[in-house]
Amino acid sequence: MPVAQSNLRGALLSLAAFGVYATNDTMVKFLGASYSPFQLIFFTGLLAFPMVTILLMGDRSDGNLIPKHPYWTALRTLAAVLNGITGFYAFSVLPLAQCYAIIFAMPILITVLAIPILGEKIGIHRGLAIFVGMLGVMIVLRPGQVPLGLGHLSALIAAFLGATTSVIVRKIGHEERSIVLMVYPMVANFIVMTVALPFVYIPVPVEHFGMMAAMALLGLIAGLLMIAAYRRAPAIIVAPMQYSQMIWAILYGFLFFDESIDKWTAIGSAVIIAAGVYIVLREDKPGLSKNRPVLETRSRYDGATSPRISTWMRLFDRRRLRNKVEGLTATDGDA
Repeated sequence: MPVAQSNLRGALLSLAAFGVYATNDTMVKFLGASYSPFQLIFFTGLLAFPMVTILLMGDRSDGNLIPKHPYWTALRTLAAVLNGITGFYAFSVLPLAQCYAIIFAMPILITVLAIPILGEKIGIHRGLAIFVGMLGVMIVLRPGQVPLGLGHLSALIAAFLGATTSVIVRKIGHEERSIVLMVYPMVANFIVMTVALPFVYIPVPVEHFGMMAAMALLGLIAGLLMIAAYRRAPAIIVAPMQYSQMIWAILYGFLFFDESIDKWTAIGSAVIIAAGVYIVLREDKPGLSKNRPVLETRSRYDGATSPRISTWMRLFDRRRLRNKVEGLTATDGDA
């Protein structure tokens, strides 16, 4: 397939994936008006678990579930669980466009955290992009001019925790088994939500339970679309497509929640997106980034209810390689 055609397909697949993600977030907001984030995450994770288990059953590589980096794994697990709680809460209480605008600061925060954790060297260009991106966040929040609530703080924490999990995975991902990176956050997530559930539980009607099941399914579909996108196009093509979620946020916010994007949110979002895209472009230049932390982050914020795209892809790659080797072995045996 010609490169241009493959890149186009990758871009379209990623646009579809982020449209599905945005639909999922809209359901989070709708159900968040009635249920605690703990209850939403519990049922979404519970309904997604059988699908993820089927995927994990394909990992036949030798080894155990003891992490090679227990402290980093524990920190990443804690960050992932808290990330899911704060992310779900932020989407529940904030206008969709405003919530996305704040969470779009994640690539900027990844770049900052990559300095102490990965030893990344940041030059003047990416340094200015970080400054401009944080200025964009201040434009959206306008501290001192508009009242800031727990929802704004939750969105900021979600962006920071999402960046933390991404950088940690970048640090230890080449040495830890994919199944370890997947299972620990999911199990911890289930335990925490189970403990909290009796204190926040509200009976769920059938139609709302169906929406929760749909959220679990949408997360799986979006993940598969993202994998297909990265199979066909490089990260430099796929990564910037995440910002298309702002279009969906404006559309869904208008249709379902009577929301409209205000001038300052629009300006701040544009500044944040411009800074994020610039960081992506700089990372793609040879020799400018040792770790490419933003480009190698293939998942959104880490809610611990579904596998990260990068670890999921590695699991599929190993399965494909094993099947290829087994096929060659069988062919040699027949010969």
